[in-house]
This record gives sequence, structure tokens and C-alpha cells, in this order.
Amino acid sequence: MSSPVECSAAHTVGTVSAVSTRELHVILDFDAPQATALNTGVPTGFPRINSYVLMPIEGGAVVGAVSRIAIGRYPSPKPSLRGDELVNLPIPVRTIELTPVGTLCMDGDDGNGRPQFRMVRGVPVLPSVGDPVLLPSRDQTRSIIEGHGDDRRVQIGNAPFGLDAPVTIDPDKLFGRHLAILGNTGSGKSCSVAGVIRWSLEAAAEKRSDSKRPNARFIVLDPNGEYGKAFSTDGLTCRTFAVGGHGADHALAVPGWLWNSQEWAAFTAAQPGSQRPLLMKALRALRNSTSSLENVKALMQRRYRGYLRQYEQIFSNIPSSISGFPANKNFGESVGGLKLATDSDMRKLPSSSLFEHNLIRKLGALGNTAEAVRLSRQWQSGNGYNDFIQTDVERIIKGLQDLLDEFPPESQIEEKSEDTPSEFDVSALPSTIEEVAMAVGGGAMTNVEPLVNRIQVMLGDSRLRPIIVPDGEPSLAEWLDAFVGEDAAVNGEVAVLDLSLVPSDVVHVTVAVIARLVFEAVQRYKKARGEPLPTTLVLEEAHTYLRKEGDLGASAPAADVCRQIFERIAREGRKFGLGLLLSSQRPSELSPTVLAQCNTFLLHRIVNDLDQALVRKLVPDALGSLLGELPTLPSQQAILLGWAAPLPVLVRMRDLPREQRPRSDDPDFWAVWTGERPRPIDWETLAEEWQAAGTLEDAGEVA
Repeated sequence: MSSPVECSAAHTVGTVSAVSTRELHVILDFDAPQATALNTGVPTGFPRINSYVLMPIEGGAVVGAVSRIAIGRYPSPKPSLRGDELVNLPIPVRTIELTPVGTLCMDGDDGNGRPQFRMVRGVPVLPSVGDPVLLPSRDQTRSIIEGHGDDRRVQIGNAPFGLDAPVTIDPDKLFGRHLAILGNTGSGKSCSVAGVIRWSLEAAAEKRSDSKRPNARFIVLDPNGEYGKAFSTDGLTCRTFAVGGHGADHALAVPGWLWNSQEWAAFTAAQPGSQRPLLMKALRALRNSTSSLENVKALMQRRYRGYLRQYEQIFSNIPSSISGFPANKNFGESVGGLKLATDSDMRKLPSSSLFEHNLIRKLGALGNTAEAVRLSRQWQSGNGYNDFIQTDVERIIKGLQDLLDEFPPESQIEEKSEDTPSEFDVSALPSTIEEVAMAVGGGAMTNVEPLVNRIQVMLGDSRLRPIIVPDGEPSLAEWLDAFVGEDAAVNGEVAVLDLSLVPSDVVHVTVAVIARLVFEAVQRYKKARGEPLPTTLVLEEAHTYLRKEGDLGASAPAADVCRQIFERIAREGRKFGLGLLLSSQRPSELSPTVLAQCNTFLLHRIVNDLDQALVRKLVPDALGSLLGELPTLPSQQAILLGWAAPLPVLVRMRDLPREQRPRSDDPDFWAVWTGERPRPIDWETLAEEWQAAGTLEDAGEVA
């Protein structure tokens, strides 16, 4: 029989006694090792949970992971016919249960006659009852753990139950199909996040023949400000961003003009029936206000043709006057909106040509006519309007016709949508919404007043304004250079975005905008170049931003937008080279859609029953029993399983020097209590800074 194992009696430890698709039962021989095996060339712990054994089959050997060790009692052999054995007592035997995890195949030799082995996924043929069970040799164990070929690119740790063999991964598999690092606080989760990034970049730098930095892009969304110093040592270059630039290289800015309509609607809690359509129109108007002069004039022409149709319809439907509330009030607001529109348009036009000069003059005439009509019917108190008569409507229609006669035949307009990331003055959004509402009339102004008030308060908030309306706003290209990275990653392989000072009012929208822009950037890159741009989004404390539906609390609209963009990245990001690295201590609170798309898991200690149950559902049924060790794992140890691992393996993660670790240490209560580490307090100074002006700069200094 062709087999990758040396079928010698010295390696046999038992016999298969029962076979199912999910587990195998083995009776150990009486002389099988009880603690340490010495028959494999080196001392090997056996039997041990999550250690490996082999069962020869056609063309290879099934690899089984030990999931249970027990002592059973079986009857002694049947007495002979001579009658000299009178008592048939049960005898104790040791048993183990195995989970089949893969197949070890022959892979040629090393040139010196020593066989080479290769671990492959799947078990084409299960062993049968009575088949021998063997301990793997040292070379076979290392082949099981290390993988082969590209799987050996980056070492992340060693296997304690695999003769301390190196555990290596292929970054294409690890980051290309999404990675989830899960575990309780203090289990080593943050160090694993920093480690897999650093070790991958170090391995890539060693592999390059031109001595240049790795052309890598990691964008770390850091909600607690832990990673600012983790990637700034030993040859790596890291760009750091924080609100106000405190303690970082750059200020964290996500200008409001980069937001799309959905993000603005979530941020402002715009109601879908009345407020959201007007918000969309205002955003579209602002984005097109910075277009070319010819485009601006074409948009004006289209808008005033719309006004003309609106007033002609009103004129055709009234018997003699626009009478009674709310008709007269709505018409008065509409006329006021026409005045605002003409004033705004006149400011956009230079008077450098005769055409523009005449256009400005007729805009002014139309605006004066509209204002005269409005004031002639407005109450002296300003609270309402008297009835408007047909002559009022006729005067406005004539003014519109005179204005439109100045334009040439209607031209083709390249109008930007409300979602185009073109720059505009975000501070002008409230007044633009008012202009749009007044032009619409029909009580629209009343509907948008709460929306306008919310936006004005938010834009006036000293904590929010530096993020939404930053000083020296970058262009879209400059923003992408800073956050995604320049050509060949000359400005650094890692960008750490410190979100710890981002106000809770805007944190979900900020994260959603950043993730969406990165996703759209790599989409457009592939469309333009035909090849993906490998990029990884790292989301620390992912449960903060990816909470499952029905568990969103008061910030549901913004949290929903944030969750949706990451669900889309999880489903589609791989096609464009965008991978996710999620880190969380509460997997049961994460979006099931995102978790289901993760193909590799690095599982540290997980104690909570709900979290354990969820993690077991994420792995194939046959492997669920291997996760029983999760509650007892010591710090720095984890179970690696999924696409990036040939088989589930317990790994002790490599050590990280203290200066390369995220700042996530536990509070040092005892050292402070005993005076070993002093903590001087000056509440007076802190309170003064806190109360001074409520500025973001003060808050940053205190933090």
C-alpha cells in the first residue's frame, strides 16, 4: 500500500474502533505511550488534546486531531472452549476521539532519499475499523504544521503540540479573504493584530531584491488610540492621524464634501418623506456650484425653466386669486425662494462679457419683481400673507420669460449627482436647504426647519467642526495620498487613524466615509488599471462599528450606514484587492454577514458562552470540537483555522518587543497603590482647561 508514513510497529499506538463522518474512535494499545512518546525520533507529548496522529489510507494518510481522551472498559477476550477461564471481567483501556482534518501525501524526496510530505485539505477516504493509528515522525509533524510552498511565507508563531514547529501563513490567503482575530481582553489579541501586520511587512522587505520598502497598504481604524507607536520602529514607516493632530503626524479630517447623500442623511437624521429629498437637492446644487462657468449657466437655464413651468401651472389653475391659508403662505414662500435663487446666481457670474452682464441685469430685475410681489402681500407683522392675485403671477412669469430669452437654446448639461465627491462650502449647506425649500413652497420650509437647525448646531460644535470643515481642506487626490498611501507606499506602509477623540455624534459616519472612500478608490483603480491594488482595512474593536441589526441603540441611522458599507466590503472587497482584518472581544455582537465572509480565524481565549457558541457556528461542524480549549487558552496562544491554515493548529504567537506592542496594558492598580509608580493629580488645572472654551484643542491636550 502506498503511504506517506513509515508503517513500522514502532510508530503504532492504537487501532480504529469506530468511524463516522465527523469523528473517529481509537482504542490505544496497552503499550502505547502514556505521557511522552520516544519512538518518533524526539520526545513527543502523547496523548494530548489537539495533537495529531496518522491513519494510513490509499495514497496517503488521514490526519486526525485528538479531541477527547478517556478510559473505557471492555470485556476481556472470549474464554476458550476448555473451560479453564471461569470469569469474564471487563478490562480498562485508554481511548481517544479524533477529528479528521486533512490528508498527508507524499511529495517526492529531498534529493537525499528522504521522503517529503504535503498537507492537503479534505479527506477523500476515511479509514476503516481495525486500521492502525500511528504517531507522525518529526518530518511529518512539521509538514502538517508548516504547510508547503507559498504557505511558508510568513511565520506568526510556533505549535506547542507540534514539536514547536513554525506556524507559517500566506498573506494572500490571510488578508485577501478577510481575517477575524477574536478573544477576550488580556488574551493577546491586540498584539496578534500588530504582529501579523509587522511580521508580514518584515518578511516582504526581506524578500525584495531592490531594498525598497514593501508596497503595502494597511489602514488601521484605532478607536482607543493604542497603535500610534506600534509601527514606527525598526524600518517601518507609519502615518498617524488624530483629531486636531494631537500626538500624531496629521490631523484626522473627513471633510463634509466627501460624504455622500446617505451619510449626510444618517448624520442629520433627515426624515425620508419630507426632509431627505430637499437635502439631496441642496447637496446636488452645492456640488454643481463649483462646476465650469458654462455648466453653471446651463444649470441656471434648466432651473429657471422649471420655475416658469411651475408658475404657469399655478396661473392656469387659479380662478382669480391665490387665496386662503395655506395656499397664500406657500406661494409667498415660493416667491421668496425665487428671490434667494436670483441673488445667489448673480454672485456666481462674472460681468466680463456682455452676455453675462445682461444675464446679471435680468436676474436682478426678476429678483426685484419677485420681492416686490412678496412684500406687497406680506402682513406687516411678517407672520403671513394676504391673497395673491393673477397679476402677481403674471408679473413673475413675464420676468422669467425675459430672463430665459437671454439664454441660447438649451445645451447639454454635465450635472454632478449629490454623491459626487466634488468640493463645496459645507458651511453653506443650511442656507442652501432653505433656498431649495422656499423654491419648492407648499410648506417645505416648515418641514426643513428642524433639519436646518440640527445642521447649524453640528457645524457650530467645536468638537465636530475640525473633522467636517477642517482648515486647509485637502483635495480628493491629497486625501487619498494621505489615507490610502502614495505610489509605491513612499509615505509609509501603515496608516493609523486614532479615533479616540472623535465625538460619538460623528464617529460612525466618519468610519463609514473612510471605509467607503477606500473601497471606491480600489474599485476605480482596478477598473482603470485592470489589476487590483492590495489594501487591508484593520478594524480594532470591530463590535463598536459593526453591531448586528436590532442592536444599534439611539444612533441607529449612522450605525446602520457604517455596518452596511463593511458588509459590502466583506462581500465584494476581495475582487478589488481590499481585505478586512477584524479584531473583537465580543463576536456575538458583530454583524453575522461580515463574520460569515471571514475565511480565516485566529481565536484567542473566549470565555463567554454566547461568543463560544457563535464561533463554533462559524467553523465546519467537524471542527467544532477542536474549539473546546478556547476558555482555557493562556495569553499569547490562539487557534488558527480557515483558509490560511492547512489545518486547525494551536499556535503560540511570536513575541513582540514592548515598544512594538499596542498600548493596551491592564491598569497598574498595585504599582500605583504601593507608590511604585506615582500618579500626581492637579484637578484645578485640568478643570480650567476643560472649562476654558470647550475647544477641541483643549480636549486634546488634556487627553
